[in-house]
Amino acid sequence: MTQLPIISDTAEPTLQMPEAPENSRGTYAFVSLGCPKNLVDSEKMLGTLAIDGYTLVSDPEGADFVIVNTCGFIESSRQESKSVIHDMLELKRQGKTRGVIVAGCLPERMGPSLRDEIPEIDHILGVFSRDEINKVADRLIGGLNEQRELFRPAPVKAMDDRARLRITPEHFAYLKISEGCDRTCTFCAIPKMRGKHITKPIEMVIEEAKELVADGVRELILVAQDTTYYGLDLYGEVRLVELLKELEQVEGIDWIRLMYLYPVNFSDHLIDTIASSSKIIPYLDMPLQHINGTMLKRMQRRVNGQQTRELVDKLRERVPNLVLRTTFITGFPGETDEQFEELCQFVEETRFQRMGVFSYSVEPGTPAVKLEDHIPEDIKEERRERLMELQQSIAFEFGESLVGYELDVIIDEATDEEGVWVGRTYADAPEIDGVVYLHGENLQPGQMVSAEIVGFEDYDLIATVSLDDDVEPDAEDFA
Repeated sequence: MTQLPIISDTAEPTLQMPEAPENSRGTYAFVSLGCPKNLVDSEKMLGTLAIDGYTLVSDPEGADFVIVNTCGFIESSRQESKSVIHDMLELKRQGKTRGVIVAGCLPERMGPSLRDEIPEIDHILGVFSRDEINKVADRLIGGLNEQRELFRPAPVKAMDDRARLRITPEHFAYLKISEGCDRTCTFCAIPKMRGKHITKPIEMVIEEAKELVADGVRELILVAQDTTYYGLDLYGEVRLVELLKELEQVEGIDWIRLMYLYPVNFSDHLIDTIASSSKIIPYLDMPLQHINGTMLKRMQRRVNGQQTRELVDKLRERVPNLVLRTTFITGFPGETDEQFEELCQFVEETRFQRMGVFSYSVEPGTPAVKLEDHIPEDIKEERRERLMELQQSIAFEFGESLVGYELDVIIDEATDEEGVWVGRTYADAPEIDGVVYLHGENLQPGQMVSAEIVGFEDYDLIATVSLDDDVEPDAEDFA
């Protein structure tokens, strides 16, 4: 979860209206929930409000209004979103804010039923109404109660994500290259919330990348619902390689990190481009969901187990020092003990350096709901815990294998301890992977330093700033 602001935990704070410029149209606080794609939408809304003269404050208590940009992906995400909404509405009942605006995937998923369930919400706007957040704020500030719900149809052209006010640290940013998804995975409701796949034109992506670099970004993290599908709807062919080659030419970018790579459309040309690039780091996030052929077919993944194994082997063979991140689902309808054991064996043999596991969530309106042989919740969770326990030892072994090597580390922030910083290697995506605790002097966020890995603790590494660049890591030794 990405959250802005930090909500005060004081039981009965004294109400103090935030300081705002004389020409401010009003003050607001913002809470952003969910995935990096949603974070980009949050940053775009923040930018729109800033341009329109609204002032962002860090504490919702005393702000004119609060915006909650929600996640609606699975039931646990929806419950988290509703919990935050109720927290903000409690502030409104206490007179500590004038109104609450709810945006994003939860309204898009629930539609008018969200207001039926939580009628105290002042205004609701869907995913594709985000660029009109200033108009919604105007109505709330003006006390206008008409059109309290704003839903726009999915656009036929990519939305422009430029002119964002970023929540992420200055040195890295998420760059959304497309919206929506044309896949028909039976467990997923993303197309219902985000619409069909819409490619953002290469020229627009490059302009946004240049804008981000001018704002201090060194690491670009490419996100989409289906990254390897990029370009097919707009150009009639997949154009991810062309986009990557254009991004490589943007001066100021040090790392390009690829996320949400669907295992289909992984061409030899794409693999060679990744392998030979000096900026595309050898870290690939490729959600696989399962390995058993029957499960993959029931999930409608359009790739079988043998193809998956061959792709993983090819990537490991051709991309030096590759770190693979993936996700799996346990307890999908009909999953037998034997099929789950096949998944466990695959994980143990393949040894993904990074991995997440979800127990299957029943999502209303998805085809999987109608499948037979749903698995009891306790068995789904038991399988998830077992797979994560298996992965834990693999991840710890990977961390141990890096001790003694030198790696580039990008510094994210200082710690409370003098001379100790938090950073990441190329093997660590923000928020979802481990970190590096780095000992060094005169460092600063955004700096890239060479560091010797001297130890590890669970999923995290311990390092010191290195004076010797002769040692090179070889993650292939682990793979």
